[in-house]
Amino acid sequence: MSAGEKAKAKFEQATGAAAAAAGRATGNESLTAKGHAQQAKGDARQAKEKTKDIGKH
Repeated sequence: MSAGEKAKAKFEQATGAAAAAAGRATGNESLTAKGHAQQAKGDARQAKEKTKDIGKH
């Protein structure tokens, strides 16, 4: 996994988790959903990069 893509994935996961937590804390369902979506995007990016790494070995 390239360092840049790995960092992007971790950033998306962390910001998504934070947004989802803030949404839950404030009762803002829209923010919670957006946070979950961003977290899922980070998960997908990480999975894609791991798949690329497996193909290289």
